Amino acid sequence: MHVPLTEPPTAAGAERLEHQQAAVTRLGYELRALVEATVRTAASPDTLHRVADAVRHATGQLTGRRRARTEIPEVDVFPGGPRMYSPVVGAGSPLAPPVRITPTDDGLVGHCTPGIAHEGPPGYGHGGMSAMLLDELMGQACTAAGTPGLTVSLQLRYHQPIPLETPLRILGRVTGTDKRKIFAAGTISTDADPSTDLVTAEAVFITPDPDRARALFPGLKEEA
Repeated sequence: MHVPLTEPPTAAGAERLEHQQAAVTRLGYELRALVEATVRTAASPDTLHRVADAVRHATGQLTGRRRARTEIPEVDVFPGGPRMYSPVVGAGSPLAPPVRITPTDDGLVGHCTPGIAHEGPPGYGHGGMSAMLLDELMGQACTAAGTPGLTVSLQLRYHQPIPLETPLRILGRVTGTDKRKIFAAGTISTDADPSTDLVTAEAVFITPDPDRARALFPGLKEEA
């Protein structure tokens, strides 16, 4: 049984996909700027009401069919490819930092700069954001190692708070496997001081069997 994959696009389809992804990326950028401005503003109530009306008008322009809960976005390549609306790496997500991921010798490294929208304690990142960042990097490390899986256990240790508006470095790597279980580890540090771990994590992922994968992700196609 092969790993399920979304079907590759044709040449014309690839061009349309590229244009759509570019538009999604642009909108995501502007939405992140709006969210950041919203959580920092000291504007008057009248200004906030006017902006709220403008946002409602803009939302009304996003017409047409809306995808179902289990439907894979047309702009995504899943699994193993870009996830445009991911709250961690998605260029089209107003929630994402977003994280830029590149391979290392033994795993993956991600870089991002969380903003005030990701605040927990004043000036520092929410602890749940750290968990989400590490879960993503370790999960993608599993996929990059050829052993994709779903998180079944995630343990974190918070050594120091994560400063906002500061470039971060997130590492994820696979540390071992046992049948369908994959073990991973990860760290968060700053770009300026990569040797000081702010948060460390260990996780266990499990590769679902084909029947379970089809049940969880009905939008996937089987590789021929």
